[in-house]
Amino acid sequence: MTPATDSPASDTYDAIIVGAGPAGLTAATYLGRFHRKVLVLDGGPSRASWIPESHNTPGFPHGVGGEALLGRLREQAGRYGAELRVGRARSLVRGADGFVLGIAAQGGDAPAIVRARFLLLATGVVDRLPDLEGVEDAIRAARVRLCPICDAYEASGQRIAVLGDSDHGAREAAFLTTYSATVTLLDLRPDAPRGDEGGVSRRSIVLDDIVLTGDAVAVRGAGEAAESFDCLYLALGFDSQQDLARQVGAERDDEGRLLVSGHQQTSVDGLYAAGDVVRGLNQIAVATAEAAIAATDIHNRLQRVRFGAASPGAAIAV
Repeated sequence: MTPATDSPASDTYDAIIVGAGPAGLTAATYLGRFHRKVLVLDGGPSRASWIPESHNTPGFPHGVGGEALLGRLREQAGRYGAELRVGRARSLVRGADGFVLGIAAQGGDAPAIVRARFLLLATGVVDRLPDLEGVEDAIRAARVRLCPICDAYEASGQRIAVLGDSDHGAREAAFLTTYSATVTLLDLRPDAPRGDEGGVSRRSIVLDDIVLTGDAVAVRGAGEAAESFDCLYLALGFDSQQDLARQVGAERDDEGRLLVSGHQQTSVDGLYAAGDVVRGLNQIAVATAEAAIAATDIHNRLQRVRFGAASPGAAIAV
C-alpha cells in the first residue's frame, strides 16, 4: 500500500493503538484521560476473549470472564473519548513526523490511511492449537487450558495432561506438579522419552489418540490402558504478532519478542509495544501495567513537543 501524500485532519491522531485487548484498551483510557486524540484499531477477537473466568485479575476476587472484562475496558476507553475502529492494520511506514498506518478494506469499505506521531503495538500473540475436534469450545469450557500461571490453581488436585511437541511441554508439566500429584505429559514427538520423571508421567502419542468429551479428556490406549483426564494444557507455543514491527525494523530478542526500553519504546523512535507481544509472561496485569507506562511516556513526549523539551513541569515522571 502506498501512503497518501496528505491526510484529512480527522484521520490524524496523537497516538494510534493497534490491538483492542487489555493492553490496547488500557493505553487508550490513559491517553483519553490525558486529553489526547487516540485511535484503537481492533483487528479481531482478543486472546483474552477465550478466558472462561480469570481469578488472578486484580480487583475481581470472585473471577471475571474474558468477554466481560473486555466489555468493561471498551466502555472505559470510550468514556474518555478513545475512538474504536474495526479493521486490520496492513502496512506501517515511519516518516519524519510520525507514522502512516494502512488499514485493509473491511466489507464494502475502501482501504484507509491514518497518521499519528506515536504508535503503540498491542497486537499480542496467537496460540498454536492442535487439530482436535471441538478444541475452541473446550477452551471456553476450561476443559482445555492455555495458561497454567493464570488458572492452574483451579486445577489443583485434578488429573492433568499436558500436550507438547518440544522441551517446553516438559517444563510446563513440571510446573504443574505444584498443583497436582497426577500430571502426564503427552508428547507428540515420536522419539520422546517415556516413563516417570520428577513427578511427571511421560508418554509419546499422536493427536488421534486424544478425544475431547463433554466433561473429560480421553486418551486412547496404544497397547496400554486408556486414560481420562480432567483437563488438558496446551504447550504448543504461540506466534507473536509482529508484522508491523518488522516493516519498520524494530529489534527483537533471541526468542522473537520485541525489545523495549523501560518506557516500553521499541528500537524505533516513537513506536511503543505492550502486552504479550513484548515478553513471555502473558498476564493481563502485566499487559495493563506496560500499557500505562507506554501511554504516560507518549503523553510526556507530546507535552515536550508542545512546550519544548526544557519547559519545567511539561511532563510527568514515570
